[in-house]
Amino acid sequence: MKQFLVAFSAIVLLGCSSNEGEGVNIKQVNWKERTIELNQGDSTLTSGQTYLPLYSHIYHIKEDRSFDLTVTVSIRNVSSTDTLFLKKADFYDTHGELVHAYLKDVVFVEPLETLEIVLGEKDERGGSGANFLFDWSIRNPKQKPLFEAVMISTYGQQGISFSTRGQHID
Repeated sequence: MKQFLVAFSAIVLLGCSSNEGEGVNIKQVNWKERTIELNQGDSTLTSGQTYLPLYSHIYHIKEDRSFDLTVTVSIRNVSSTDTLFLKKADFYDTHGELVHAYLKDVVFVEPLETLEIVLGEKDERGGSGANFLFDWSIRNPKQKPLFEAVMISTYGQQGISFSTRGQHID
């Protein structure tokens, strides 16, 4: 009976262990493996820019209380036949200051492929008004890429999640 209680207690303690700090070292896309030379004079390419709002935290009850959020940014190539070329993926904070430029070179996104950028819950650099700017090129202008962000957080019994969608800028 004693062994059963010890085993049961260990299972309960492990099941209730804190997940605090998880997501801080999340595996990111290896952008260097995806670089490609893009002929800037290629007349078959259509270029565009997309603005994506996101939130590193949101306020609740009053201004001095907030939920830190884990953010998953999805870069989706909606074409089943053509490659998406991503030229810029810049992360800005609430004040419009550049926090991080994810790309140094053009990268490709295969047909129907999704790339993700994950900002861990403890990453507060963006603030409540963070955003991304993406510059991209595609061959078929009718199949513009889709940029989305999913924000999530859980504290005890309470959880919150929501998403935003990118706005194409002409």
